[in-house]
Amino acid sequence: MPGAVVWTRAAGAGVTYPVLPDGCMDLLWSQGRLFVAGPDTHAHAPAGAASWSGIRFAPGAAPALLGVPAHELRDRRVELADLWGGAAARRLAERVGEAAERTAALEAVAMERAVPPDPLTAAVVRHLDAGGTVAAAADAAGLSARQLHRRSLDAFGYGPKTLARILRLQRALALVRRGVPYGDAAHAAGCADQAHLARETRALAGVTLGAYAALAKSEMPSPSGSSTTA
Repeated sequence: MPGAVVWTRAAGAGVTYPVLPDGCMDLLWSQGRLFVAGPDTHAHAPAGAASWSGIRFAPGAAPALLGVPAHELRDRRVELADLWGGAAARRLAERVGEAAERTAALEAVAMERAVPPDPLTAAVVRHLDAGGTVAAAADAAGLSARQLHRRSLDAFGYGPKTLARILRLQRALALVRRGVPYGDAAHAAGCADQAHLARETRALAGVTLGAYAALAKSEMPSPSGSSTTA
């Protein structure tokens, strides 16, 4: 699927890093069960020491596939059985668990239920990720502010202002991971100044900017833990 990324996490992989908000949703397999990770508004600490396989969907791509509005899964981890029924979820979980490559099996499950991406949703993400304003994104999409907010709740799990904040933080922290000075990273990403970036990092990532940079120096993986593009 366009923009989807598959990833794995081995059992006992050592230090467990927080997963930061990025507007995405995941389909996950672990210990014979399938789960869905909804869109986050704050950092999430992966639970347990079990191995995981996952496919992470680009912002706005998962709700149509899963058959549920994103806002119903905001900041939640639920079993797929709760969405698709126990029998269907068990069959799919067994299929993934028996596969030689679980991430490939997850991708196949997603492709079987894939629907064409909503061009309007994709355009909103591109506009906001480029640093555009919410008002300009609504105008470009031909929507009123209220219509854009409603469509965003269904597609992303939260309103466009929250999505814009999350994407801006991701842009800034990507620069921080590359060693760009805090002030320069803040300016390039669209923050007012370094203090603004520091506040957003604490609010959305749950750590100070300095603590995040220290994690990055210790070879912190990408926020999604991604490995290959699906």
